[in-house]
Amino acid sequence: MITQCDVLVIGGGGGGCSAALHLAQRGARVVLLERGLVGSQASGVNYGGVRQQGRHPAELPIARRSREIWGRLKDITGAEVEFVVTGHLKLARSLDEEAELVAYLDTAREHELPVKMIGRNAIHREYPWLGPAVVAGSFAPEDGSANPRLLAPALAHAARQAGAEIRENTKVVTYRHEAPLFMLQAEDGAEFRAPVLLNMAGFWGGSVAAAFAEPVPIRPLCPNMMVTEPVPYFIEPNLGVVGGNVYLRQIPRGNVIIGGGHGEYDALVPWSRPLPEVMLQTLESAVQLVPTLCGVQVIRSWSGIDGQMPDHIPVIGPSRTTPGLFHAFGFSGHGFQLGPAIGAIMSELVLDGRTDVPLDAFRIDRWQRAV
Repeated sequence: MITQCDVLVIGGGGGGCSAALHLAQRGARVVLLERGLVGSQASGVNYGGVRQQGRHPAELPIARRSREIWGRLKDITGAEVEFVVTGHLKLARSLDEEAELVAYLDTAREHELPVKMIGRNAIHREYPWLGPAVVAGSFAPEDGSANPRLLAPALAHAARQAGAEIRENTKVVTYRHEAPLFMLQAEDGAEFRAPVLLNMAGFWGGSVAAAFAEPVPIRPLCPNMMVTEPVPYFIEPNLGVVGGNVYLRQIPRGNVIIGGGHGEYDALVPWSRPLPEVMLQTLESAVQLVPTLCGVQVIRSWSGIDGQMPDHIPVIGPSRTTPGLFHAFGFSGHGFQLGPAIGAIMSELVLDGRTDVPLDAFRIDRWQRAV
């Protein structure tokens, strides 16, 4: 059986489901193909930070646009994704790290991102539960967090309501382009055709790009994640550190979600899991930040597979080899917040031929251009 549509989307993460939604809302016939379940990899297994602070300057225009969409997400999807504005507190544990926070203030100011620097005395006065290892911090009041398990399913449901077709457990095994159509075949024999293909397949987006003669140096990234038993609620802001080796947040029912380091994986299965030794190192770092967490029990751990690029920013934009092909993958562990806006941007590239968001830094051929 052959299914024909206007746009095929590969990948059911937050960005892919958002693209299906935005395209369907504008009247395009969209089919999204996901090899597993929507949100089953990077979009659903991450920390849940809705963070703008600390991003690469090239990502900030996307993050700013996405933050506006996050504020309307419940109205857009009709679902609760547990988005809360808690602020993001980024911590320094040395004078050099403090200098990095100060330097970033200029970048934040350039992009009209509110960020406040907090010195040693003030930070321990405002957050008395922080440990002595913390010497300073910067606070972004507009940032927050959400439940990553809920985002992609909420966007997928809204996309279906708008007329998109979402096909889960559909692994694409062959890709062909015979102008003007892309021809894809799934493992179960189903065929799909469309003049436009959006490659939003996370780590596997590298394989899709390679099928169209655009190989990129992508590698798997598996976040080491865990959650504790409930304890009395006291950590309101979303916490990060300069260097990013530990991050944590507490949800209102008391559980503390902690991330840091990387797990192990087999991307062919796909399969991933956290590593106990990495978890112990991350817990030690968390207790240095928040000594009250000493002795709190971890009740669950998990991981998933994302795609990481050498420069830690994604590939976004049109193919340089194949008309009608557009890429958005390789978000390097920080694509959750960007997902809603990525979908809107991709819909604009497809339907309008342009977007107001600068994308040159994300070109897929940037490594070839650098040679």
